[in-house]
Amino acid sequence: MISPHFPPDSSAASHRVRLLAPHLQEAGWVPTVVTLEPSAYEGRLDPGLDALVPASLRVVRAPAWRAGLTRRAGLGDLGLRGYTGLRRTCRALLSREAFDALFITVYPVYPALLGPGLKASYGVPFVLDYQDPWVGAWGRSVGGGPGGTPDWKSRVSRGLGTWLEPKAVHAADALTAVSQGTLDAITQRIPAAARLPQAVIPLGFEPDDFTGLAGRAPAAAQFDATDGLVHVCYVGTLLPSGIETLRLLLRALDRARRDDPAAARLRLHFFGTSNQSRSDRDRVLPVARECGVADAVTEIPGRLDYLDALSVLTRASALLLLGSAEPHYTASKLYPALLAKRPILTLFHESSSVVAILRAAARAPTVRIVTYGDGAPGEACVADVACHLRALAMNRPYDPADVALDRVANVSARHLAGELAAILNRVAA
Repeated sequence: MISPHFPPDSSAASHRVRLLAPHLQEAGWVPTVVTLEPSAYEGRLDPGLDALVPASLRVVRAPAWRAGLTRRAGLGDLGLRGYTGLRRTCRALLSREAFDALFITVYPVYPALLGPGLKASYGVPFVLDYQDPWVGAWGRSVGGGPGGTPDWKSRVSRGLGTWLEPKAVHAADALTAVSQGTLDAITQRIPAAARLPQAVIPLGFEPDDFTGLAGRAPAAAQFDATDGLVHVCYVGTLLPSGIETLRLLLRALDRARRDDPAAARLRLHFFGTSNQSRSDRDRVLPVARECGVADAVTEIPGRLDYLDALSVLTRASALLLLGSAEPHYTASKLYPALLAKRPILTLFHESSSVVAILRAAARAPTVRIVTYGDGAPGEACVADVACHLRALAMNRPYDPADVALDRVANVSARHLAGELAAILNRVAA
């Protein structure tokens, strides 16, 4: 299982293999995780996340070029920096041991190109796993330019993806992804992908992760959960394609406060909005000032350690889950949010898999679902969100009768590992 991101790296991509690998042996597969040395990661390391990896799981670490050197040439991508180290480590393992399959997860994308070469040299089939699209909105409608607009670097990245992705997909023996929309988009870009076995393996959950919170001190610079205000929290990256969803929320907050004085009790807190551990670049506050609600909004852009993020979820009065303009988008904190047992307000594209999952597993008023289609949300949608915010301001307690966690048991890490094992059985056969 090739996963450049892995504990103690604190990024969201670390969880894909961390959750699946420990349960594979129950389904007949013994995994070896090939990842990178901790020195390869630019962000903050998370020892608490590392402690969640079972000691029995075999993890082999490869070296990577240090970012301090490669960034001088304008290259910081972890997949590029770690490519030769991962390749050398995989070839050494395959030369001396018998492996029945490879599993390569995207993001980052460039290690996916290891699959064709390793398959050709050692005859081992590989599964290409998509946590995010290889070619999406980046470089087309969003990028690293002013205000999140495409710039030359994002356009070059998109062009490379358009050229390189088919090379990996054509050689793959199966595809897995976190959503059906992601798989459909691959087939649309590369029609030959339709011939491959495919499986949707969502971002699952591990209930045991919450046991590590007992006695854990809250992360610094949080909120006072006892001050009588209603603290509604969002934990996760805010992507450029999610800015319009954020603007919908904050416009609705402005309307709710104008329509109902009780809504003045609301405080919206955003944690980890950057995709970097050490970041002070605000993404939410500029939009909050634009909407006239900055006095009720706080933002900590730097990514929280995983257990600190879970701690925020369990201490909040209510939780926010925000989608983006891209229908395939899924929320990595969806299942932790359900396990945190707090009221939830969600805003997602109507085609997102999150909507179907929540409608099957939960109901109002504990879980409130607002959907929108393509294009900017209209005034009716703003009014709908404002209504839900006014209701959250009443701070009603969580009602366990509104959430049926047994209905999402099929997305537990243990169950999803069995789904992956079924795909591995097919390619190995």
